Amino acid sequence: MKAFKAYDIRGEYGVDFDKEVVYKIGFFLPDLLKTDKVLVGRDIRLSSPEIFEVLVSGITDAGADVYNLGLATTPMVYYFTAKDHFEASVQITASHNPKHHNGLKISKANALPVGYETGLKELEYKVEHQEIVLNPSNKGRLIDYQRYDEYKQFLLTYSPNFDNLNIVVDCSNGMSALLAEPVLGNHHTYINNVMNGNFPAHEPNPLEPENIVQLQQEVKKHKADVGVIFDGDADRVMFVDENANFISPDLMIALLGHYFLEQRQEKGNVLFDIRTSNSVKEYLSKMGAKTNIWKVGRAYAALKLREIDGVFGGELAGHYYFRDFFYSDSGLLAAILLLNIIADFKQKGISLSELIAGVKRYANSGEINFVVENKLNVMEKIKDFFCSQEQYVNFYDFDGYRIEFEKWWFNIRPSNTEPYLRFIAEAETEELLCQKINTVKTMIY
Repeated sequence: MKAFKAYDIRGEYGVDFDKEVVYKIGFFLPDLLKTDKVLVGRDIRLSSPEIFEVLVSGITDAGADVYNLGLATTPMVYYFTAKDHFEASVQITASHNPKHHNGLKISKANALPVGYETGLKELEYKVEHQEIVLNPSNKGRLIDYQRYDEYKQFLLTYSPNFDNLNIVVDCSNGMSALLAEPVLGNHHTYINNVMNGNFPAHEPNPLEPENIVQLQQEVKKHKADVGVIFDGDADRVMFVDENANFISPDLMIALLGHYFLEQRQEKGNVLFDIRTSNSVKEYLSKMGAKTNIWKVGRAYAALKLREIDGVFGGELAGHYYFRDFFYSDSGLLAAILLLNIIADFKQKGISLSELIAGVKRYANSGEINFVVENKLNVMEKIKDFFCSQEQYVNFYDFDGYRIEFEKWWFNIRPSNTEPYLRFIAEAETEELLCQKINTVKTMIY
């Protein structure tokens, strides 16, 4: 089915999936995860109330109870899934997708993600092929489970202390508007901080340059030290510096080392995805971290961080994972920690742009998307070409390929959800980087 993806269930509601599919998902979910209670939260999208109603109907018809968390960020659902020992949870959200989209992020015990390889494939089969058999005498209940204040207090234990910073925060009209001002403080500048499922200001995807233009303008207007922007469900956060320049989210992974590795002295494993700059590895290694590269996506990262008992981790897409947070990702927790770090450096006379300049050592392309029909063949062709031209230093063959040479590296991987072949490269010089990118473009086009 079109809506069942590698990491979650997501698509245009009414086109890629509908009420009938949602009901069946709800009905078969308790059996899939062997539980009689399911925690459910939802975002502000216009279709979320209908999806919630149908999902609850399916779960309760299967004899399980629904614990209604209400309007929630996705990390809130992760937190209470693990803390309160639920064997199953669902967040109704399409994350950063356009307003007509929606979806379901499913987690199991300890807030571990249920991806296509860890349950969604089986759930998809049940939805498509298994018959629904109702037992009217075994009906579950809908139970109110509002936990807003408790979650807010948890975030406040990280002592947001950045009164010396002039901050602009863009909530993207999404779920971060529930908590951003109460947690980050009301003396900053907030934009798009009213939840609105129409996303009137811009789509809730901070990785698209047009969606951060307003934030950049406000940073310049207010002469801010930093701009912060969340995606639709607040599991991701991104930053612009005092010059309104966008900061590649992988570089912010390096800054987290100042809190965990230096301040808290938690030497240990740090995880980042296969697209991450070598600058991050080098920066964290100097602090005593043991760095680990792994696949892209929460369905892989959260499991891997738990497996290696990592202190923290992050991704190029703006996800940041924490052992403190049940090995899950939280945009607001990441924002608190990073803003505290930025505030500390400001007291030393170091701006955010200067701080990032101390991390970034290489020319980087950022992720480039190529529309390619035969993604795997083209990927193999590019891998074979470069490996025949020079000797590689490191070779990673999960999630496509990351191949590191003496003076540059590249990652090429097929998108799990879109018709793209994704390419990213990094080199010691801008000239070398441009040369390699042009070679790839010639081979593809």
